[in-house]
Amino acid sequence: MGQAVRERLIVVGNGMAGLRLVDEVIKRCPQRFMITVIGAEPEPAYNRVLLSTLLAGEIGAADVALKSRSWYAANRITLITGESVRVVDPCRKCVYLGSGQALSFDRLVLATGSEPFRLPISGCDLDGVIAFRTMADVERMRVSTGRARPAVVIGGGLLGIEAAYGLARAGVPVTLIHLMDRLMERQLDSEAARRLKAALEGRGIAVKLDAKTEMIEGSRWVDGVRLSDGTLVPCSAVVMAAGIVPNSALAKHAGLETGRGVKVDDQLRTSVPEVYALGECAEHRGICYGLVEPAYDQARILSAVLVGEVASYQGSVLATNLKVSGVPVFSVGDFEGQGAEKIVLNDEGTHAYRKLVIRDDRLVGAVLFGDTGDALWYRDLIASGASIKAVRPQLSFGRAYAEAA
Repeated sequence: MGQAVRERLIVVGNGMAGLRLVDEVIKRCPQRFMITVIGAEPEPAYNRVLLSTLLAGEIGAADVALKSRSWYAANRITLITGESVRVVDPCRKCVYLGSGQALSFDRLVLATGSEPFRLPISGCDLDGVIAFRTMADVERMRVSTGRARPAVVIGGGLLGIEAAYGLARAGVPVTLIHLMDRLMERQLDSEAARRLKAALEGRGIAVKLDAKTEMIEGSRWVDGVRLSDGTLVPCSAVVMAAGIVPNSALAKHAGLETGRGVKVDDQLRTSVPEVYALGECAEHRGICYGLVEPAYDQARILSAVLVGEVASYQGSVLATNLKVSGVPVFSVGDFEGQGAEKIVLNDEGTHAYRKLVIRDDRLVGAVLFGDTGDALWYRDLIASGASIKAVRPQLSFGRAYAEAA
C-alpha cells in the first residue's frame, strides 16, 4: 500500500501561539500534516515576553529567538516570513498572500494575535509615537530615545509597565501615564498596586495616575504629551501601551463569525468548517485572552483536535506574572474578592505582601508581591477547585508549611 497523503495544514501567524501549536502537532503526530507557517514579521517566532529585557539591553536578539529556521526545515515545515495573508477564501480552501501567491489548505489555523490600541488623539501619527509589540518596535524605541532623551509611556497595565521598565533600565528618563487611580487595576488590588508604584519610582520612573492624555504635541516629531489638566510632559518618544485589539479583520472579511475576536467553540473551531483560531485573536465563551499561558493551553487542545483526539478547551485561569526592579508580582483569579473571606499576610521586614481570597472553603483568587515562590501552587489550587479546609491555617504561609502540617 502507498503512503497516506498528508493533509495540508496552514497556520497564519508565527507568534508564540502559532509556534506552540505546530510544535505540539509534530510531537503528537509528525507525519499527519504538510505544514506551512506564514508570519508577517521578518524573524521566525520569538519570545515577546522578553522584549522589555531586550529593550533594557540585558539580553541580545538571539536570546529572544524560540526556534531557528533549521528547526522548521528539519521538521519539514514550510516557513514563510515577512509576508502577510491578504485574503482567506474558505470556500476554495485557499489563502492569498500579499505577493499574490495562492496556497491551498485542508485545515487552516488563524493565530494572528492582536494589534496595539492607538489612542485616537491629536498627534498620534507623529514620528516618535511607537507601539510595543515587536522586535522592530524595540529598535524604533532605541532610535527615538538615543542619548537618553526622555520618553513617555501611556498605559499602566502589564505592557506599559514592561515598556517603562525596559526603557529605564536602558538609561532613558521615563514618565508613565495612566488613566486610572492605580497601576494594573485589572490584575492587582490597591495595596499591591501601591507597592508596585513605589518599586517603579525606585527605578527612577515618574508615575502619573488619574492622568488623561489630551494630545501629543510636535510638528513632525514628538515634543511632548499634554494632559487634560494642562500639564505638558516633554519627551522625544511616546510609547502607546493602552491595550490591545484582537486581530480579527482577516477572519471577518472571510465571513467567519467575529465578536471582539474570532469566535471559537470548545475545540477552537470557528464558524467555518476546517478553520480554527487560537491565541490573542480568538474569542472563547466571550473572552479574549491577552496572555501567553491561555494561548499555550489552547495550542495543546487544538493540536489534539487536529490529529483526531477527543479534547475540549474549558477556558483558562487568568494569572499575571511580572518582575519589576527585581520585585516579583503575581495575581490570579478573583483577586478583589468582593464579599469573600480574605487572608492577608503583610511582612514589612521582607516587604512581602500576600492576599488570598476564599469562598466556600476554596481558593478563588490571590495577589502576591515580593515573594511569589508559591504562585503556581495557588494557581493550581484555584484551577482544581479543591477544598483548602485541611490546610487553611497554613495556607498563607505556602505549600511547604501546608504539606508539612
